[in-house]
Amino acid sequence: METTATIRGEIARYLQEHGLTINQFAKISSINSGSLSSILNGNRPMSMNQLDLITACIGFSEGHFYERYIFECIFHTTPDWRRLGAFLQRCIELDKLDCMQLAARMAMENITYAPMLFELAELLYNEKNYKAAAVLYECVAESEKFQHSERLALCHYRLFLQRLNDNQESNWRAVVLFEPYIERLEEVYQLDAYVELINVNGSLGQWGKVDDLAIRMGSKAMIRYQNQYNEYIGNQPLVFYILYSYLARENSYGERGDYEQALSYTRLYERPDWIKDPTEDECRVIKQFNEWAEANRYLFSILAGDFSILPDYVKYIESREDEIFVALCHIVLAANRHRFSVEYILERFKQHFIYKPQKNQISSINVHVTLNQYTRLLAELGIYYLNAKQQNRGLSYILDSLEYSIRIKSDNGMLRCMGIFEQFRHAATEDILKRYNELIRDVQKLSVYAWSPVV
Repeated sequence: METTATIRGEIARYLQEHGLTINQFAKISSINSGSLSSILNGNRPMSMNQLDLITACIGFSEGHFYERYIFECIFHTTPDWRRLGAFLQRCIELDKLDCMQLAARMAMENITYAPMLFELAELLYNEKNYKAAAVLYECVAESEKFQHSERLALCHYRLFLQRLNDNQESNWRAVVLFEPYIERLEEVYQLDAYVELINVNGSLGQWGKVDDLAIRMGSKAMIRYQNQYNEYIGNQPLVFYILYSYLARENSYGERGDYEQALSYTRLYERPDWIKDPTEDECRVIKQFNEWAEANRYLFSILAGDFSILPDYVKYIESREDEIFVALCHIVLAANRHRFSVEYILERFKQHFIYKPQKNQISSINVHVTLNQYTRLLAELGIYYLNAKQQNRGLSYILDSLEYSIRIKSDNGMLRCMGIFEQFRHAATEDILKRYNELIRDVQKLSVYAWSPVV
């Protein structure tokens, strides 16, 4: 007798328990009796449609037999894409990604399936079904034999984008896994990939890496521009990537305190007279970078300790909503560095101390950059008010920063906040101490997880 460990065994058991003939079951399930007989006798594999009809007729939930189906009907004999493709589509529809992953991994034992799985992943990606697409990209990437193929590089790029989240630890791992493949990407993806790498490295404080990536991106974009000056090769006009490379290098030097060198790059993107007959899109890009240059000149002056221009800077950002958040981050940093009072500015823009996504005239600001800046802003606000002898207010902001540091798993942020809090622990109220202890427990949970042995 057929064991019930197989799908055919389950069908036979059901027929026996309910006293049904094959013809009766065929009528109930709407499957041809001849086809059903061949399936039960093991003479032919069942189709996905037949499997779903049988599953419903027996009374099991959709997808109940899918794992068995992989072994019994897809890979029991040489698989064909028609049956495998139909199975993968049903797994996607039912969100049975574990079964889809198992089938895809088994399929990749035969490398000829790589193009089909990759095309399906691309279809899912374009449909914004990123979770299912990532499963297939991983399978193709792990099994791809041609290590220099553009398909392999694109798999790693798609996975890199999907791995990015609020967690700085996982973002760093995503960068490490993807960066070796960036030079193998097709040109249509490469410049945007450089922008993403620059942004993530910036959010991680890897400013030397930002500088290196910016040099490489700017060089590639300039070569393309000199050959075909108004071409689109990514999501932006070519001039965007050239100017962005200068902006990234400016940020790299500015964050490291070399404001003179930073301003040398400000001049490069401020008035790019080398752009020939700019298009409407290029004019939009030029305008945005020109505004950034003006804002950054104010910033570097303030960071260097020149607060005489602060009223002009405040007047400048009041009419530019997109500039306020970044300005506040640097104004508070400069105020702490030079012990300068900016109370009237903090009061005027206090509604901007709540986290929200940032944007500019060109696009949305990278969320990882914004989260990192916001975490830093909270810490700087805490330091500012502690210096002003407003301990409760200052410690509250320090704990807000600690909470966000835990959220994004920023080791530097957590250590900084804990160090500051311990310095002023004597001034903490009972409520503030209680909140701090709760956050410390969250930090300890992260530490236990990070150091747990792999069994």
